[in-house]
Amino acid sequence: MARIVAFDPPSNYVRSSADVPTLLVAVGTYVTFGLLTWYSHVIPWWLLLPLGGYTVALHGSLQHEAVHGFPFRGRFLNSLLVYPSLWLWLPYLSYRESHLTHHRDERLTCPIDDPESNYLTPEQWAALGPLHRRLRLVMTTVAGRLLVTPLYCVYRAARQLLRAIATRDMQHLGQWLVHVPAVAIVLWWVMGICDMSFWKYVFCFAYPGLSLTLLRSFCEHRAAPEVGSRTAIVEAGPVMSLLYLNNNLHFVHHNEPSSPWHGRPARYRQVRDQVFAANGGYRLAGYGEILRRWFLTPKEPVIHPQGRP
Repeated sequence: MARIVAFDPPSNYVRSSADVPTLLVAVGTYVTFGLLTWYSHVIPWWLLLPLGGYTVALHGSLQHEAVHGFPFRGRFLNSLLVYPSLWLWLPYLSYRESHLTHHRDERLTCPIDDPESNYLTPEQWAALGPLHRRLRLVMTTVAGRLLVTPLYCVYRAARQLLRAIATRDMQHLGQWLVHVPAVAIVLWWVMGICDMSFWKYVFCFAYPGLSLTLLRSFCEHRAAPEVGSRTAIVEAGPVMSLLYLNNNLHFVHHNEPSSPWHGRPARYRQVRDQVFAANGGYRLAGYGEILRRWFLTPKEPVIHPQGRP
């Protein structure tokens, strides 16, 4: 994963065998998850939903850090740390594979080559039925992103699983086989120990957790001829920055994907002018601005402006 642009040299960061800030977040996330699920029968749903969603989304951010080599140097230990699938739907190994492909920055936003692209090619769009087209248009708004896209993600994951079964794709079937115990552990705790119903868990934890994660990625990238201009900076406050482990400073992450998340704000302050020179000033003043501008207004067309760039 090459840099988009060469910044000034970063300040020295001496990494031990385990990154302590990431470990502390992991411990805090699992403890919070355990307490929220254990006391879910006494916490009102209107409080449990945002707290549960935040916790699951934070665990998703930890999975992202594990992909990029934190907190441990070894891939196996990182995978083991984030192994329980709190949001149930996506195998971690599948996410790891697709996310590393996404980090080929020269192909960012390409509907064919970037597995995290929100765009379609003209040919893909033409192949959709009227209802599917309408659904894709709805998902270009924040409201659609939060309410509809999580279900759409689960639908696509199910289709990929069925395709893997039909084609006997052992690599992806293996990822799903590893995923089954990761889901079983969570449901054993939630349903068997905490006596919470499956649908209550989905409603108060898994679905809002995925929604919050999708809010982060709503504006992370845009179609642009220049590679640097495709990646955003969202200057969020402390609550949302913690939730996303500073991945809202997304250009800095893509430019230096192996750097520690907790050093990203200082790094951003150090190279802020260089960032905006490199990304065409693609900056948003927090998630409040994103909600105000695009809650019911489509952010961009579904079809990629360059077709297949």
